[in-house]
Amino acid sequence: MNRVPRWRVAAAAGILASLAGLLAVLSPAYFHNLDLQNYVTTLTRDEAERSAPDEEFRRRIVEKARELHLPVAAENVRIARGEDGSLEHVDVRYFVDVNLPGYTVKLHFYPGAASH
Repeated sequence: MNRVPRWRVAAAAGILASLAGLLAVLSPAYFHNLDLQNYVTTLTRDEAERSAPDEEFRRRIVEKARELHLPVAAENVRIARGEDGSLEHVDVRYFVDVNLPGYTVKLHFYPGAASH
């Protein structure tokens, strides 16, 4: 029977540990983005919320993003309304910088929702 050298086992364990560490560092941003996406979708589906003025709508989204520790400003929230003033689509664009040893990753997020 051929045995695997110990250095290969150690290298594989090191790689797996590095990947687990990377996942632990990056996943909070993705989970917070998912929470924001769900919130935006809920807002656009609620009839009472859809009729709110754009600035109020933006304020609510920015406030929720702040609760989630996401760097979303009012200018990152784009609201599209139809000719009749009805809400058609909401887009939120923002970036999250994640600092890794020796490197910074800029994650781009684009949560949005249509009111249909």
